[in-house]
Amino acid sequence: MPPSSRRASRPAEDREISRVRILKAAAEIASELGYEGTTISRVTKRSGLPASSVYWFFRDKDHLIAEVVRHSFEQWIAAQPRWERDPRDERPLADGLRAILSRSVRTLPGAPDFLRIGHMLLLESREVEAEARQYFLATRDAVASSIAAWFTSYFDTELRARRPELAMDLARIVLASTDGLFLAHQIHDDWDPDDFIEIIVAIVEAAVAD
Repeated sequence: MPPSSRRASRPAEDREISRVRILKAAAEIASELGYEGTTISRVTKRSGLPASSVYWFFRDKDHLIAEVVRHSFEQWIAAQPRWERDPRDERPLADGLRAILSRSVRTLPGAPDFLRIGHMLLLESREVEAEARQYFLATRDAVASSIAAWFTSYFDTELRARRPELAMDLARIVLASTDGLFLAHQIHDDWDPDDFIEIIVAIVEAAVAD
């Protein structure tokens, strides 16, 4: 890379480093003090960057918290197995579900910021809905749709016609169960992911066979 190109790319790299520092600081404060306790002054103090830097990247606190949730979700989802079934995959539904959950549930104890903050926002009520809450709900809808499509790929034509709501119901069960596991781990860390996976698989198998 020519020297001029290196000089041009450096400011962009520095800006991204500053942006991530701000996001990290905001995530820590939101986890400790909640949405209301997260203030720009606290973020500047924690990040070591001036308020002008915060407002360079984020128009206000609401936008900042939304970007914290977005940044955390994008990092987390990139490391997750895809809810996409290879047409050549002939494993039964139970084995396919075990394979995906065995990877995804083990990342929950790491307490992704988007889950922690998203759940807090879902429990809060305010006149103006937080942008972060809207984004969190939208991501959950998107993930639920992906999981439902994965389940549908295992259903025959008769089952799809007879129980068109089944795939989405199962997707919501998976999401609700992982929510519960995440919250339980915040209380105590004595858990066995394999036992949890087998419970979910058994529920799904029973629902499909009904």
